[in-house]
Amino acid sequence: MEGAKKMKRIGVLTSGGDAPGMNAIIRAVARTAMHFGIECVGIRRGYAGLINSDFVMLETNMVRHILGRGGTILYTARCDEFMTEKGREKAVATCKMLGLDGIVAVGGDGTFKGALELSRLGVPVMGIPATIDNDIGCSNYTIGFDSACNTAIDCIDKLRDTMQSHERCSVVEVMGRHAGFLALYVGIAVGATSVLIPEHPVDFEQDIVQRIQNSRLAGVTHFMIVVAEGAGSAFEIARKIKETVGIDPRVTVLGHIQRGGAPTGRDRETATRMGYYAVRAFAEGRSGNVIATREGGIVEIPIEEALTMKKHLQMDRYEILEAIAASGAIHKN
Repeated sequence: MEGAKKMKRIGVLTSGGDAPGMNAIIRAVARTAMHFGIECVGIRRGYAGLINSDFVMLETNMVRHILGRGGTILYTARCDEFMTEKGREKAVATCKMLGLDGIVAVGGDGTFKGALELSRLGVPVMGIPATIDNDIGCSNYTIGFDSACNTAIDCIDKLRDTMQSHERCSVVEVMGRHAGFLALYVGIAVGATSVLIPEHPVDFEQDIVQRIQNSRLAGVTHFMIVVAEGAGSAFEIARKIKETVGIDPRVTVLGHIQRGGAPTGRDRETATRMGYYAVRAFAEGRSGNVIATREGGIVEIPIEEALTMKKHLQMDRYEILEAIAASGAIHKN
């Protein structure tokens, strides 16, 4: 943008829950900054690092060979102090002390709320969505989702082998406190008997008991129930299955294993594109936006608007799951 202030130095931070692909974003931000003649500073431990002046210069050697690493080399943390006026003042003071002309904030809605506060205090910001839940309303896709799905699928495939060998029922809890994107995607991919998600009221008799009974009558001897953590406790569901159906399920809570591991090709490529576009926006004089994906392309959406947008689960996928699961449990006399 003609007449825009030239960026000399920017910072990048990762905040909230970690997601595979965050390192790919950091690498892309640092290298794109070098391309535009901008210095790049890594802020460690999210907004806490911005308050406490915890940083490192991101030079070429620092970001070499991190593209395929899980986690985040800048670490991540939640910061209650940043939610206070005094905390934000400290963060702005650090930006001034380091001579930062802008901040790239990587994370979810909480991260973007923090970025919006910085923007209101005069710090140029750009946000990049990275969360395995894929629940950021403004973006079709968030970094880490594909990797987390593949990790869960791999784990469940291994569980299925032993469940089939012992003719048992497995109840697997995956992440998704408020959103069922991960559970539903994984459930379809592993051919689950049933998937429980926060967006769909659970009818225990119809969604679980009848599915198991019909499958057993059709000759199936092992069953896989996938539960999003926000849809109920896997242990409680297993207890009810034992009481109602008379089989003894095994519970597996995948937990934080879904956040770890090397990012998939999709996450590496999308993260790299998002990181590039965030820095290019700064170089061209734009800020205050979230880098989002729409119909395969990259777009910029004002942070304030992005935070009001909601993403709804595509319930046709749930209908597909029900149809496929039911057809596999048809009992023929």
